[in-house]
Amino acid sequence: MTRHALISGASIAGPALAHELAARGWRTTVLERAPRLRDEGQNVDVRGAAREVVRRMGLEDTLLAAGTGEVGLRFVDDAGGRVAEFPAGENDSDGGTAEMEILRGELSRVLYERTREHTDYRFGEQIADLADHGDHVTATLQGGERIDADVVVVAEGTHSRTRSLVLPDADTTELGLHIAYLTIPRTADDDRWWRWHTAAGSRSTSLRPDNRGTTRAMLAFVSDVRGLGELDRDDQILILRRTFADAGWEAPRVLAALDDAPLYFDAVGQVRLDRWSAGRTVLLGDAAWATGPFGTGTSLALVGAHVLAGELGTRSDVPTALARYEEIVRPSAQRAQDEVKPLAIRAMNPRSTAAVKLQRAVLGVAAPVSDKLGGLVGRLTRPPADRFALPDYPAA
Repeated sequence: MTRHALISGASIAGPALAHELAARGWRTTVLERAPRLRDEGQNVDVRGAAREVVRRMGLEDTLLAAGTGEVGLRFVDDAGGRVAEFPAGENDSDGGTAEMEILRGELSRVLYERTREHTDYRFGEQIADLADHGDHVTATLQGGERIDADVVVVAEGTHSRTRSLVLPDADTTELGLHIAYLTIPRTADDDRWWRWHTAAGSRSTSLRPDNRGTTRAMLAFVSDVRGLGELDRDDQILILRRTFADAGWEAPRVLAALDDAPLYFDAVGQVRLDRWSAGRTVLLGDAAWATGPFGTGTSLALVGAHVLAGELGTRSDVPTALARYEEIVRPSAQRAQDEVKPLAIRAMNPRSTAAVKLQRAVLGVAAPVSDKLGGLVGRLTRPPADRFALPDYPAA
């Protein structure tokens, strides 16, 4: 009998897992609480072992062609002048900007298009309850339908709503970094560089190119106040306006777009759990191991999906496959979490005017010799994906 996987979450990890499991003969159903595929989102990158995953999936050329065209990371001063530049990487792992730099929505769309013919996607639906019967799991959906599956995978984000059905005591630790992501109109002054401006008060404004004729903006700030991510949009906009009122550079332009632009406000956090599965239910991606900032999420999600599919595809006992998946992926996820230190967050978001000047001086010196220094910015902005030994599973 064909085995069935029920997957909650249609962003990156969920469709990637559906792709890999369907190729191994599984029947797959993907639930997404949003009413449609969410094609919005900012830049994400695919590095290291994750690049090998997309090669094995046959998607490397497609994803490179769908890239943002970003040529690198440029730090700028208050007038927009260049402080330091770090060109995009030219291999699987290097650079503040990856060689495979793509919008989250574009990556999600590609995965969806490659899986929609052999995966049952249910939009506007979510799991309300789970019952593990030992030999299968019954999921009761919000609308009342019941679905039986051999395994249920929660492949949602850091603030997953379904995670508590698998591990009731799971919690998120906020790191104090808050980022507002917006899509704003492109102007003639916008180029192909990721431009990053730092202001005193632990604030930064970033503008990044995309391949859709618009510009992706980020307003980031550090605050000890917790719970800002749970406020409604109007309150978050008020906080952003007050926080960035005197931040300078392009902050006024971004603030002017707040009322009309698509906005996602994230209180960046980590998820550290003692285990990722219970019986035949398992967590995948940020729902299991959210690492925080610096670009770790997408690469680890792709690697995790590949390993989970490989273990389920080669083992008849589901709990054993889930345990093996965690054994393989956890060290890399934990290492990525451990490398996110408060000192690094503060270094990228200095508090005083003097500290901003020091940061710019250091970057100005580091940029010309970044290779000799081991890639200062690269270490702060890329995951340890290149240190993951990807298992060799039988070809799908």
